[in-house]
Amino acid sequence: ARLAPRQASLRLSGGSNSRSSVSTSALGLSANAEMAKNVLGGELQCCCTSPKTGFYRDGFCNTGPQDTGRHVVCAQVTAEFLNYSKSRGNDLMTPAPMFSFPGLKPGDRWCLCASRWKEAYDAGCAPPVFLEATHENVLRYGITLEDLKKHAIPYAGC
Repeated sequence: ARLAPRQASLRLSGGSNSRSSVSTSALGLSANAEMAKNVLGGELQCCCTSPKTGFYRDGFCNTGPQDTGRHVVCAQVTAEFLNYSKSRGNDLMTPAPMFSFPGLKPGDRWCLCASRWKEAYDAGCAPPVFLEATHENVLRYGITLEDLKKHAIPYAGC
């Protein structure tokens, strides 16, 4: 099976917090498999590997055409946010093994949908975010860098 670009680079780099410097052409990947950027303009960092997060369950808030929910915000979830999300019809606390979803508890890191984070922000209960691990595409969905900075917490790897 062909590896996704992130998975290939993680295997080459031994699972480090950032992508390998090996070129995409050396991996036999297409030119559009460029290294993802975070909202600060740097290389997208790992959000969390335990539980393994991201649309692709590779630990990164990477996105692609299949990710219709745009799971691009690396957040540290709070009880307030989890309860809010459940009240809006998205229970993030209950495990869903069929989707490789372990269920979340306060303090867990998770790649959240941009629209859910924005909705929680507007309601006054957005969870804190790690800017270095939040995908730059979040800025396409009505969330500003200033909004994110108001909720930023220090990044210390994943």
